[in-house]
Amino acid sequence: MPDDKLRLDKTLEIKAKEEGFAAVGIAPGVLAPKTRERLKQWLADGSHGDMIWMESRADERSHPVHLWPDVRSIIMLGMSYAPGTDPFALEAISDHGRISVYAQGKDYHDVVKGALKRTARWLIEQAECEVKVFVDTAPVMEKPLAEAAGLGWQGKHTNIVSRDHGSWLFLGAIYTTLELEPSEPGRDRCGSCSACQDICPTGAFPAPYQLDARACISYLTIEHKGPIPLQYRKAMGNHIYGCDDCLAICPWNKFARAGAANKAFLPRAELTAPALADLLALDDASFRKIFSGSPIKRSGRDRMVRNALIAAGNSGDTALIAPVRALLNDDNEVVREAAEWALDQLALTQP
Repeated sequence: MPDDKLRLDKTLEIKAKEEGFAAVGIAPGVLAPKTRERLKQWLADGSHGDMIWMESRADERSHPVHLWPDVRSIIMLGMSYAPGTDPFALEAISDHGRISVYAQGKDYHDVVKGALKRTARWLIEQAECEVKVFVDTAPVMEKPLAEAAGLGWQGKHTNIVSRDHGSWLFLGAIYTTLELEPSEPGRDRCGSCSACQDICPTGAFPAPYQLDARACISYLTIEHKGPIPLQYRKAMGNHIYGCDDCLAICPWNKFARAGAANKAFLPRAELTAPALADLLALDDASFRKIFSGSPIKRSGRDRMVRNALIAAGNSGDTALIAPVRALLNDDNEVVREAAEWALDQLALTQP
C-alpha cells in the first residue's frame, strides 16, 4: 500500500502540472483547532464586514467533514498568476485606474475549476474514489489547508506565500475519500519582515496575520456595496478594483517567475491601464461587453463607476470634471454620492 500511495502522489503531481497547476500537496481532512478558533474570533470581531456568507456557513468552513462527511484527504493545488510587469507601475499615473493583477486576465474561477475537474476525473479513474472540487465560492478555508498541504505558509498579509511562487497563487481544493499521506506542512518564513503591514494604504492590518476586511481596499472596491467610507477614500488613490500592495511588496516574490504563470491569466490590454474617463462613461451594456470573461463582471457597473469616481476625485485632473459632473444624475444613488464627492475634491485643485 505505501508503494501505491507513492506512485499516486508522483503521478498526481505530473497530472496537476499538465493541467496548469504550479504546486500540489496533500492536507488531512481536518483543520487544526487554532485555525477554527482564529476564524471564530475574526467573525466575532466583525472583521468580515458585509461578507455574511463567511458567518452563515462558518461551521462548514472550519470543519471540512461538516461540508462533506466522507472526506478523508484534501488535495490542495496552486495555479500561478505571477505578473510580468510591476504592479506599482500605475501608482503615480492618477488619470488611469489600477486593477488587481488577478483580475486582468480570464476569470480564475472558471480556469481553476475546469483544471480541478479534469484532475479529479483522472483521480477517479486511477483510484476509484469519490471527490468534490472547490474554488473560492464554497465554505472552504483554502489558505490554512494550503499551508497544511505544504504549498507555502500564511504570511503576515494573511495570504499564502510560496518559496517558489511568492504571493501569486490561486488555490483550489479536491476533497476525496482517499486516505492519502499528508505532505509536510509549510513553515512560516516571514521572520521580522513587516513590508506588507507597512505598505497598506488604509491600515487594514491591526496586527501581523490579522486582516480587518472592512478597511481593506480589495474588500471596499469589490465586496462592499454601499458608499465607500469617507476615511478610506483618499487612501484608495487610483485603485479601482482590488489592491495588490501587500502582495506585491513581499520579498519572496523575487523567486516568482512570470513564465510560470498560467497563460490564461495573461493581462488583457484594456484591463492593464484603463483610463478613468473611459470608466466614468460606462453604462451597463458597455460594462458587460468590456469585462466579459473577467471576474470584474461579477461586481457590476455601478460599483466600478463608484470606484472610478473615487479615483477621479483623488486624481487632481480637472479634465475629469465634465465626466464626473455627468454622473450627478445617475440612476444609482451610490454613484451620485460618489460623483458629488469627486466633484468637490476636483474643485479644490482648481486655481
